Amino acid sequence: MLRLGILGLGEGRSTISAALASRKYELKTICDRNEELCRQRAKEFDFPHYTTVYRDMLDDNDIDVIAIYTPDHLHAAHVKEALLHGKHVVCTKPLIDDLSKAKELLDLQQQTGKKVFVGQSSRFFEPAKRQRKDYEAGLLGELITIESHYHADHRWFLEKPWALESSFKWLYGGLSHPVDFIRWYLPNIDEVMGYGMISANGRKAGLKNEDTMHFVFRATDGRIARVSGAFTGPIQPAQRDSGMTCILRCTEGASQADYHELRYSVTDKKGEEKVVTWGDAKLKHYFRFEGQSHHAGEYQNYLDYFADSIEKDFTAFPDLKEGIGTIALLQALDRSLKTGKPVTVAEILNEFGLNDLINTGKALRPVE
Repeated sequence: MLRLGILGLGEGRSTISAALASRKYELKTICDRNEELCRQRAKEFDFPHYTTVYRDMLDDNDIDVIAIYTPDHLHAAHVKEALLHGKHVVCTKPLIDDLSKAKELLDLQQQTGKKVFVGQSSRFFEPAKRQRKDYEAGLLGELITIESHYHADHRWFLEKPWALESSFKWLYGGLSHPVDFIRWYLPNIDEVMGYGMISANGRKAGLKNEDTMHFVFRATDGRIARVSGAFTGPIQPAQRDSGMTCILRCTEGASQADYHELRYSVTDKKGEEKVVTWGDAKLKHYFRFEGQSHHAGEYQNYLDYFADSIEKDFTAFPDLKEGIGTIALLQALDRSLKTGKPVTVAEILNEFGLNDLINTGKALRPVE
């Protein structure tokens, strides 16, 4: 079993549950600089081994993997320190907030030989896993286009002081999920174009950045995709419209994966429609906390997948290189919002000397 340390116990709550339920990990230590939060998690999970000092985990030779769930602007430093101390790394999305730090991390990973995996959790939800499996099996034919969205009534965010700071952007915190679905199937996005706005609810609350966005993507082979996000208004009931969806339209079939509802539908080559839902056992696997919050099941899926990659020595995707490429794509989207013009991903990568990341990217295999 791999021995795990968890840094950041807000979102890291899911990973605590995942690690304790996994047969592939032994949870060694949890860490947060907020000691009260450490005590809360220790009580919640009956797990007393916590520290408020990151260095304690870094210096612990018994820890093989560190999972990082700290604020975005701290990720690069925390990943760097973990690699320097000989640890494999899981880091939540978005991977880093500053591409000027990317080259150093890439070089450091190559020097240490340790693995870095981006916890892009949406890929590891049951409908998304099934959709990917059917697509790779050739059930739908050749991909024509993808559509994905994330529409959620997150007006409660507007009551959080940190959500009203200029540093908070729904582009990175929310839209990064459907954007990752696009990149999963079309890794070589060449150009993006989009518009965004602050909704009436957002303006009233004092939101600084866009909470409503629509984008079009173009891949290097000419295929196109679209993404939308709306985060601070009412939504339709789940029976009518899923909060997060990925739709594949292919030459011989189509499929739709609905995230929170654990619902998947596919029309295959024969024109037969099939709708798949999952029962109580799977629901309990994914939704272990109140109100479908902190989706621990998908975290366990990706932790176990990462453990397999270490044991069998294969690359777990999204890896560090793919994660950096996704940040470049998100920054291209951000620039398009500001300029109202198309932006190429290449120009973002070129600015940071990351040209070798252009036209790269491999797809994650389904998690069985």
